[in-house]
Amino acid sequence: MGVRQAHGGRELGDLEPGTRQRARLRARVADIASTALCVVLALWAVWSIVGVMRDTTGWAYSVVTCALLAAALTARTVGVRRGNVQSGR
Repeated sequence: MGVRQAHGGRELGDLEPGTRQRARLRARVADIASTALCVVLALWAVWSIVGVMRDTTGWAYSVVTCALLAAALTARTVGVRRGNVQSGR
């Protein structure tokens, strides 16, 4: 495991300030949140496109959904390339 620093005569826990786990926590949470957003938008896009094919949903609804999905995927891709959202793998 990692080296733990003593703080005030005791060892640091896993998520206390100054540990590697704490430093990676923000990137990990951002990665999970962006993945969840992309999955939800992808499901919404499929649902709205199927609705358009069945004539139960307006085409504008599908266009907005696909635009939001494209924006979310673009932001995620740019973030990963720049290193803002780093995968924990």
